[in-house]
Amino acid sequence: MERDLDRRGLAAAFAAYGLWGVFPLYFHLLDQSGALEIVAHRIWWTLVFCAIGVTALGAWGKVRAAMADRRLFLGLLGAGVLVSLNWLIYIYAVVSGHIVDGALGYFINPLVTVVIAMIFLRERITIGQGVALGIGLAAVLVIAIGTGTVPWIGFGLALTFGFYSLAKKRIGARVTPFIGLGVEALALAPLSGLYIIFLEVSGNGTWTSISGWYAGLLAAAGIVTAIPLLLFAVGAARLPLVTLAFIQYITPMSQFLIGVVVFHEQMPTVRWIGFGLVWLALVVLSWDTVRRTRARGGQATVEDEPPSPPR
Repeated sequence: MERDLDRRGLAAAFAAYGLWGVFPLYFHLLDQSGALEIVAHRIWWTLVFCAIGVTALGAWGKVRAAMADRRLFLGLLGAGVLVSLNWLIYIYAVVSGHIVDGALGYFINPLVTVVIAMIFLRERITIGQGVALGIGLAAVLVIAIGTGTVPWIGFGLALTFGFYSLAKKRIGARVTPFIGLGVEALALAPLSGLYIIFLEVSGNGTWTSISGWYAGLLAAAGIVTAIPLLLFAVGAARLPLVTLAFIQYITPMSQFLIGVVVFHEQMPTVRWIGFGLVWLALVVLSWDTVRRTRARGGQATVEDEPPSPPR
C-alpha cells in the first residue's frame, strides 16, 4: 500500500489532530482553576504518565542518559519552558473566553515557523512562501486596526510554539518524542509541584476543594497531553509530511468552530475579513508546499514538516 494511503497512519493523524481540536471543551471544564494552576497540574501529571510509560518500556536508562548529557538536558529544559508558556497562553485563552484568538494563533503558526526558519536556520523562502507571509501580515494588520487591539494571544501562541519547534528540531534527533516529553516534564516538575502544594496549603487550590470529579479532570491532563502526541508520532512515521500539512488544519478549524458555535464568541466583520486573509495565506502556503514536493518527485523534506498543534 502507498505510504500516503496507510490507513493506520491516517487514522492516527486524524485522531491526534481531532483530539487537539477539541481541547477547548476539556479545558473549559477546568475554568474554576487559574491558567497557571492548570499548567502546573498538566506538567506534573504528564510526568506521572510518562513515568508509567517509561517503566513499562524499561527505558529509564534512556532518561538517565538524556539527563546526563548537559547540553541535551538544557535544550529539553528550554523546550519545556517554551511549551509551558504556550500551554499557559492557550489555557488562558480558553478559560477567559478567547478561544477564537487561540485558533488564530495556530492558523498563523505555519507562517511564523517559516519566518523563524528563515532567520535562525538561514533557510531561503520561495516566492510562494513570501506571498503567503505578505497576506498573513495583511491579515494581522486588518484584525489589529479593525478591532483596535493587537492579537497578542495569537502571536504569543505562534511565537512560543514556533521557537519550541526550532528547539525540538535542533535536539529532536537525539531523543525520542516520548522520552523528550518525559524529561521536559521532569525538569519543570519540582517548580510545578511546589506551586500546587502552595495553592493547596494556602487554601487557594482547586484540586482538593471542589470535588473528586474535578480533581480527576485535573489529573487527566497528563493523559490528555500524551495520547495525542503518541498518535501523532504514529501518523508522522507512516504518512508523507505533505499529507500531515493538510491534516493539521483540523485543529485550529475545530477550535475556531467551537469558539464561534459552542461558546458564541463575537466575530465582527473585520475579524471575518482577517481570518479570510489568513486562510488565503494558508492556501498559498499549502499550494507552494505541494508544488515543491512534486518538483522533487514526491519527496517531502524536513523543511516541509508541519509543526504539531498544542501539546
